Amino acid sequence: MKRTLALGLLLLAILLPLNATNKGEVKPVKNLIVLIPDGASLATMSTARWLQWYSNPDKPKLNIDPYLCGTVRTHSSNAPIGDSAPTTSCYMTGHPSRTGYVSTYPVADPGNDIYPMDPERAYQPLITVLEAAKLLDGKAGGLVFTCEFPHATPADCSAHSYNRGKYEWIAPQMAHNDLSVVIGGGTTLLPAESEAYLKANGYSVYKDDLKAMRADKGDKMWALYGERDMDYDLDRNVNEQPSIEEMTRIAIEKLSRNENGFFLMVEGSKVDWAAHGNDPIGMATDFIAFDKACGVALDFARQNGETAVVILPDHGNSGLSIGVSRCTGYDKLSKHQLFGQFSKFKMTAQGFARKVNEIPAAEVQNLFREYAGFELSEQELHALNNCKDYKNSPIPEDQRSADGVEASMYSGSLTSFMAKIITSKTCFGFTTGGHTGEEVFLAAYHPQNTIPLGMQTNIELNQYLCEVMGFSGKLDDLSNQYFAKHTDVFSDYKFEVIPSKEEGGLPVLIVKNKKKQLTITPFSNIVKAGKKANEEIRLNSVVVYVDKNNTFYLPQALTDYLK
Repeated sequence: MKRTLALGLLLLAILLPLNATNKGEVKPVKNLIVLIPDGASLATMSTARWLQWYSNPDKPKLNIDPYLCGTVRTHSSNAPIGDSAPTTSCYMTGHPSRTGYVSTYPVADPGNDIYPMDPERAYQPLITVLEAAKLLDGKAGGLVFTCEFPHATPADCSAHSYNRGKYEWIAPQMAHNDLSVVIGGGTTLLPAESEAYLKANGYSVYKDDLKAMRADKGDKMWALYGERDMDYDLDRNVNEQPSIEEMTRIAIEKLSRNENGFFLMVEGSKVDWAAHGNDPIGMATDFIAFDKACGVALDFARQNGETAVVILPDHGNSGLSIGVSRCTGYDKLSKHQLFGQFSKFKMTAQGFARKVNEIPAAEVQNLFREYAGFELSEQELHALNNCKDYKNSPIPEDQRSADGVEASMYSGSLTSFMAKIITSKTCFGFTTGGHTGEEVFLAAYHPQNTIPLGMQTNIELNQYLCEVMGFSGKLDDLSNQYFAKHTDVFSDYKFEVIPSKEEGGLPVLIVKNKKKQLTITPFSNIVKAGKKANEEIRLNSVVVYVDKNNTFYLPQALTDYLK
């Protein structure tokens, strides 16, 4: 029996990676890269892997496959199913939060909160891993993504709001948070003041200028593409927009010049968007594009020797399944029957919708033959012609209807119709067009192989990130230091919150003593000093205003300027 036990322990030691850990043994490193395929369930990853293997028989595995090490239970503060804002917030801050909250402490919901929440901290901005890396160690911070830059996941790293849709609050915070490199979507969303601030502080700012971004030799850069989000990788014009792989490579090259190290978050943003649209080819191809970015990060980390990489989604989406009841005997279908037609799609649902609206109706069948490998049936063509946003339909818009169109196929949205057409040619199925609550995958690389194993909660995952960065247990102290209520910070001084005279404008906080005055505006790192507000104080964090409680959250150290 003792011999059997000894052999079992030896086998366990062989099977477990050397020095793999959950807690307590993590070795801090200089650089950390976190890669998030937004909304990617295990089924999404599996579909992408099958598609890659079917299309490229010499590539049976994804870049992330050797590093898969566990799962993550990710959720909101008061609900098991979360959206991107609170789920990535928890990865970044260590606190679960509510739907729509961007790195902000949630309002307590007694009876529903999954963990006890402190009502006194409601709406407090929470320091993120990226911000802590800058504040504590002078590291560079970078973001790469394919959505618009104030969107939930990139915002979760570098801004704070109880409303993820308040881009007018979030965008200036991201600009004033002094990130070293930002590459992604949203050319129309960068406020003029924010762009001027960036340029005045040594940043190169490029909009839809791929050639200039590639030629840039500086350390600080914002490069934005598309009015809002970037195109899906399958639809991308390679002469106009970079791949997420290239964006990641450029970001790492620039960030690694910082002698103190860096933190980089890379988001495969539109895996989630395709999942919301039940577009399987968009999901799979954008995940493959994301996996190539993971390959860049992992290659750098292995060669660098001072870099850890963590790869994980923020939540699932769509309930995608490989196999669906409408396909009789689907469990006996060959790989050709399951993935042959799927591999022929050369555009996403959005790409097909856009292209159909660019060509005459007479050319539609040629389009589908060339880019999808089939022709529309009479019923499908009839349904297409009755889509309300099909610009070139031979049926006048006021005469279009769902009459004679199969209910499951008809939709007022042309993109949604295209997604249904694509899916109907596969044996894939969806349960929803929204987020789902299953655990998500976890992959990690560490130069000393001290990686998280097994099932992690989103809170534990944040703890691991902090341990890797060398500031375990410090985020809450930093939040209290840099995001204290103005009523507490200036309790010994005369202060007044002056509402804006413009509708929707921001208030200003005026703080005075006998000789000095501070003029504080929200969502900036610039504070004006002096009776005439003609002096500038530059903070290493941003000031956040919350209208719910009419409170400015700012550094405690601001009182030093009044002494």
